[in-house]
Amino acid sequence: MPDHLDPRLLRAFLAVAEDLHFTRAAARLYVAQQALSRDIRRLERELGVGLFVRTTRQVTLTADGERLLPYARRALEAQDELLAAFGRADAGRPLLVDVNSPGLVSGRVLDLARELVPDCELMARFESGLTGAAAELLAGRLDVSFGRFAGLAPAIRARLEQQPVRYEPMAVVLPEDHHLAALDAVPLDALAGERVYAGAGNPRTREWTDLARQLFEGRGIEVAAPAPLAVGTEEFRRVMARTRTPVLAVVDFPAMSGSTLRPLVDPVPLSPVSLVWRKGLVHRGVEALRAAAARLAADEGWLDRPVEGWIPATDALVMAGRI
Repeated sequence: MPDHLDPRLLRAFLAVAEDLHFTRAAARLYVAQQALSRDIRRLERELGVGLFVRTTRQVTLTADGERLLPYARRALEAQDELLAAFGRADAGRPLLVDVNSPGLVSGRVLDLARELVPDCELMARFESGLTGAAAELLAGRLDVSFGRFAGLAPAIRARLEQQPVRYEPMAVVLPEDHHLAALDAVPLDALAGERVYAGAGNPRTREWTDLARQLFEGRGIEVAAPAPLAVGTEEFRRVMARTRTPVLAVVDFPAMSGSTLRPLVDPVPLSPVSLVWRKGLVHRGVEALRAAAARLAADEGWLDRPVEGWIPATDALVMAGRI
């Protein structure tokens, strides 16, 4: 047993342990698969145990691998916190930024951040919901995401950092011939008796469905039953056109043919959007995203809550940094 372990070897182990796939883990770490395999073999030699069972079909952890996993996580989290405390940035690799879906406020933050650090590679990803993205953040497969931070479990929030970006007014997407489509804005009470799609059944967007349930409670509005999971705007448009179900959205939701977007009023429901990243992560790209979000919020009043705005009490406390 050596007197010390190279953190690089632990990082290699953690990537394989979480992906259970050498090729994917190597891609995540931006190393060749052969180099990753060498690091794993070296770690096994230094510890004197086997960590993985490898077959042509799958990779699984041994009992010793399972035993090492929590220690490796804690050691690497401590290293990341130490580097953060002394301003060491991991800017030599691309930063993986989940913007949820094209056309949203997160895309504008990313565009401005790219202008602020043109020599830093910020790569967009499209995870579609913060619940799904949070698991990817904690596993190291994503670096940054956007969404409703209060919708995550407290144990998950404790391992992440957040910066409020916007109280985004919510809207409803209606079929063009829906009786409410003629209105310039739709009062919430006018949706009484409607079934409104809010991502029910999608495990990646549970925070959005929860927000909808709180908004609809006591107003006679139902959350629509799960629809087939559609990936991409065109597939989403096709499914919604077939079901003809109103869709809960935000005012920046991209236009879809055959439908119309109307803001919700009386009250104005707000979707709280935060910039979210893994604790201990230090990267120039993160600082650029934070600066871009702050600039846009100040210039466009994104964090000014309208007097008639609605937001769950827990969300207000989280956005204020009080819980």
